[in-house]
Amino acid sequence: MTLHPTPLAATVAALRDGSLDLHAHINALCDQIDAAEPQVQALLPEEGRRARLHRDADALLARYPTPAQRPPLFGALVGVKDIIHVDGFVTRAGATLPPESFAGEEAAVVGLLRAAGALILGKTVTTEFAYFEPGPTRNPHNREHTPGGSSSGSAAAVAAGFCELALGTQTIGSVIRPAAFCGVVGFKPTLGRIPSAGIVYFSRTSDHIGLFTQDMAGMRLAASALCGAWLDVTLTDA
Repeated sequence: MTLHPTPLAATVAALRDGSLDLHAHINALCDQIDAAEPQVQALLPEEGRRARLHRDADALLARYPTPAQRPPLFGALVGVKDIIHVDGFVTRAGATLPPESFAGEEAAVVGLLRAAGALILGKTVTTEFAYFEPGPTRNPHNREHTPGGSSSGSAAAVAAGFCELALGTQTIGSVIRPAAFCGVVGFKPTLGRIPSAGIVYFSRTSDHIGLFTQDMAGMRLAASALCGAWLDVTLTDA
């Protein structure tokens, strides 16, 4: 079994107050990737991922040395679907075309993640152009089963415990389908609530940025950091 618990809300709370060491956390998730990624194939390969994450962690800790001042997603590792531009990473959109074909500025949602204290784990596999042609990703629950698409790598990475949070996109069912197939929480907000600037569009009028977590509390935390005009509502008995 390749599953590994990585609840976003509890993990970030421990990282923010210092009860969980950020470098130890990175090592734990990278160990999980080393063990399970050869079978799951949710991530695009990256040479030196662990060392790069430790450098990013050092910079984050230097920026926020005081726990009380740490932002809401401090230290969370995030997988990013490979139609979303991230500075320092090429974008291939699941295709074999030269990556220069897809070059662009970092996506607005990635900027929001960085401002909230998240660390970019890396790019996740997408079906080609976020359409039907599948990538190599397997369902972590059963490697003979599909993880769903088109945000296959993002859903599988969260299900396998490679990261606490992942970004996907949905034009028709490409967040909620792989979330259901991989047994994680998927959220597709209203069109435009998470800005879509900086992605390789399938449809400019229909593409939604969506989110994956293992836990509902974590989804609420992530949505509150990334969705515009978010309003928390406390439900009470009538």
